[in-house]
Amino acid sequence: MVINYINKPGTRTLFIIGLGCLLSACNPTRQDVGTVVGAAAGAYAGSVIGNGGGQLAAIAIGALAGSYLGGAIGEFMNDMDRYNTQQALESSPTGSTTNWNNPETGVSYNVTPTHTYNSEKGLCREYTTEAIISGQVEVDHDTACRQEDGTWRAVN
Repeated sequence: MVINYINKPGTRTLFIIGLGCLLSACNPTRQDVGTVVGAAAGAYAGSVIGNGGGQLAAIAIGALAGSYLGGAIGEFMNDMDRYNTQQALESSPTGSTTNWNNPETGVSYNVTPTHTYNSEKGLCREYTTEAIISGQVEVDHDTACRQEDGTWRAVN
């Protein structure tokens, strides 16, 4: 399925840029990861929706919309929010939601670990972040793995 997705028109370049950044020395922020994942998902949705001459336009519009929405949650997170997310990943049981409201930004968060597993990277958790930003609900699905220093780092 991933190979079929990569071979869709317009998505190969986006995939290569995102993969290059993630595998290189760059240290992507949560907003960067959200933007790349959102753009890829949007491009894929555009490739499924569009057809003929309009398919390329649908891919471009999907990629732009997805990158905007995917980066929205990461943009609003400050150090307190990242700390609370780390704590939720470290101590919340799978399926249990941790929530908080950031008084500085006015954003409310709900973080729910959805799957915990061991991989070659160590202990990893898939989780969902729901952010309520100016009354709009943004949902992001991520995976993070525990680093040697005990912190959690997004891997997707």
